[in-house]
Formats: sequence, structure tokens, C-alpha cells
Amino acid sequence: MDGQQDVDLAVIGSGGAAMAAGIAAQQAGARVVLVEQGTMGGTCVNVGCVPSKTLLAAAGARHSAATHPFAGVETSASAVDLAGLVAQKDELVGRLRQAKYADVAAAYGFPVQPGRARFRDPETLEVDGRPLRARAYLVATGAVPDVPDLAGLSDVQYLTSTTAMELTVLPESLVVVGAGYVGMEQAQLFAHLGTDVTVVGRLAPRAEPELADLLAGVFADDGLTVVQERATAVAPGAGGVVVTTASGRQVRGQRLLLATGRRPRADGLGLDVAGVKTDDRGFVLVDEYQRTSNPRIYAAGDVSGAPQYVYVAAAGGRAAAVNALRDDCCAPQAQVDYTGLPGVVFTKPQLASAGLTEAQGLAAGHRCESRVLSLADVPRALANRDTRGAVKVVADADTGRVLGVHALADGAGGIMLAATYAIKAGMTVDEVADTWAPYLTMAESLRIAAGLFRNQMPTSCCA
Repeated sequence: MDGQQDVDLAVIGSGGAAMAAGIAAQQAGARVVLVEQGTMGGTCVNVGCVPSKTLLAAAGARHSAATHPFAGVETSASAVDLAGLVAQKDELVGRLRQAKYADVAAAYGFPVQPGRARFRDPETLEVDGRPLRARAYLVATGAVPDVPDLAGLSDVQYLTSTTAMELTVLPESLVVVGAGYVGMEQAQLFAHLGTDVTVVGRLAPRAEPELADLLAGVFADDGLTVVQERATAVAPGAGGVVVTTASGRQVRGQRLLLATGRRPRADGLGLDVAGVKTDDRGFVLVDEYQRTSNPRIYAAGDVSGAPQYVYVAAAGGRAAAVNALRDDCCAPQAQVDYTGLPGVVFTKPQLASAGLTEAQGLAAGHRCESRVLSLADVPRALANRDTRGAVKVVADADTGRVLGVHALADGAGGIMLAATYAIKAGMTVDEVADTWAPYLTMAESLRIAAGLFRNQMPTSCCA
């Protein structure tokens, strides 16, 4: 090793990918440092998963109090103290940032150095202008909310998913542009807190169409207006903002929230001088081993264009660290296995998936067969008195192997753990149908749905 190298691995960032890389490097006996120019912890704990899900839980509790289906149980939902709720959210974020990031780094013994990182050349990183030389580097800087090229946007004030969760006064009305997972969660969050919400965009564009249609019905039940068109322009309006859609329809609201995707946080890193190639959106291009076009520089997490889940970021960070620190050039290299990858949109009910959609299965060359189970045939949903939703299982028609599972249901995310296991293990629909499932759980719906491949007649409670 070059005696001038300060560390074995220098990591830019301190989120999920960076922390996983730091832990892996430390366990391998390597010298590692994380460099962070902002708040420690990255997207998930600070402005993503943790704050949004705790606010969604609070909003869901209020909505349930106002709308639950149980006769004889009187509940009500009063006005929301948003400032108090946001303060409680901030306390949780701060506590988890300390416990899951700062304390973990200290326990493993690797430093998190504050400062702005930039590559000076293909072999040297600068931190606040001072050189930091490493055997290898990892870019793990994450992503930030994207701002679309929308006519008139410079003339209005708008919120992003980050700034929306910092509001202390609840808007009377809100227009959400974008209907992917962030847009759907934010829209329902504010609607359940009492805001009049309109969503502009194709609802759940990546979901199975059967489930997207059912979710549209849920949104309608909740009082949300969904305009499934593309926004083309925005402008100031009386008391707020006006959004114009492709058909010329005008949607008005007090506030505007943009939820049209995320872009990589890579500005100012000097990737060009380091010889690191990016795609046309700025995401860092990596191979299956997380290596960039510069063999000494790796990338992982959202900045690399990977699926934007913190557990994917962590897996990529671990693989990158292992590969970057290999001493034996012939040793097997670590890769992220995306087989059965689960994802959850934390609407109420949840929209969740694992593995391939039917369209993806067909595109991959499978002859697909699928079954859709209504929640009206799931005992847990009947007991909950809420049968809005369904479970869809996609299988290979020739082998019977489960390719994908998709659900719109209360607790759908929990179903996906079993689904992921089934997909990774190569289980067939018959094997899933013949596997034990605890009665009166939503997870039982996976077994029932798998059984539809051999018998679509009605079943008894446990038969």
C-alpha cells in the first residue's frame, strides 16, 4: 500500500450506504472515514422514511378516529396541532440519528469527518480544500427532491417532500403534482390531517393496474381528488396556486407540493475530473460490483440510480466496501441480488410488492399466469370491516414458480417478507398454498391467493 494514503476507504456521505460500507470496512480491519458536509444520517432518518412514516401513522390514527366502521364505538377527530406533531417527529428523528448513526459509528470506531468533499483528480479527494488520499473511494451522497421543468414554476412558491414535513400550519388546500410513492404518501398524509387535497398525475404508475384502480377508489373514499393527467403549467392564483393539466383543466389550491421524483446529490463532487461517468440524469454509472468508470471509485445507494430503498443502499454499500478492499484480485466479488426485492408505499391501506409485475415477467421472457384475490375473501379483512384491496400473485405458467406478489391491504408490507422468501427460494404456487399460514392474519392472504391457481371456487375459512 502507498505510504502516502491516509485511509483505505474514504466514503462521501453518512446515510445507509455509507454506514454499511463503514461497518464492513471496519470489520475487515481497514482504515475508513466517512465525510459528511450536512446533517449526519442521510435521507432515510432525516427527511425520508422515519419522518414521513411517523407523520403518516399520526394522520392515519386521526383518520381512523373519524371514519372507523365499528358500531357502538364513538370516536371523533378534532383539529390538528401540526406544530406539536412536527416537534414530536423532530424529536424522534434526532433520537434515531444519534442511536442508529452517530452511536453506531462510535461503537465501530470509524470517524465521521465534517466537510465538503470534492475530487481534485482521479486519485485524490479534497475535504474543505485539504487532500484526503485513499486506496479507494465510495460516493454515497444520496438524492434530493427533483424540481420539474414546469412552465411558471419560478413565479410560485412550492413545497417538496422535505419542506412539506417542516410545515407548522396545516394548509386548507393542497395540490400535489406527482402521483408516485412520494406523492401518494404526502397526499394522503395531509388529507388525513384535514387538508383538502388534489393529486395531479397518474396514480401509482408502477403498480399492477388492478391495484392502482382499487387505490384510486380508496383515495376517492377519503375525499381526495385525483386528476390523472400531466401537469403542464403553474401560476399564482387567488389565495394560492393554479395548476393547469394537459387537457386544459385548472386545479386550485392554497399550497403546491412537487413530488415528481428525485435527482442525485452529486453537484460539486468533481466527478468529471475524477473520470466518473454519469447518465443523462446525473446518476453515477456503476457495474454489478458497484464500481464506476474509475476503478478506484465506487458508488452505492440513491446516487447510483439503484432502487431508492435504504436497505438497497445498505446492500450496495456493503458490496462496494468488500470489493474496494479486496487484496486478492481473483477472489469472488460481492454483488447485490435483487431477486424478490420488496417495496412498500405507506398509504392506508399499504401498497406493496415483491418480485416482478406481470408486465416485467412477460418482458423477461416468462409465460405468465396470475391470480387476483379480493380482500372480500380474506377473513382478516372481513374482521377489520375493510375489504378495500386485493392480492395479486404472478407465476411462471410452465413451472408454477412464484415471480411476484403484489398487494393493496392493511399490513401489505408484512406480507412481502413471506413473498420475498418464497420468490428467492423458488417456491411454486402449490408449495405456497400448502405452507402453513396463521389464521386471521393478513399474511394468510398469500396462501389463499396461491391456492387460486388450482381452484378458484369459494373456500371455507381455513380450507
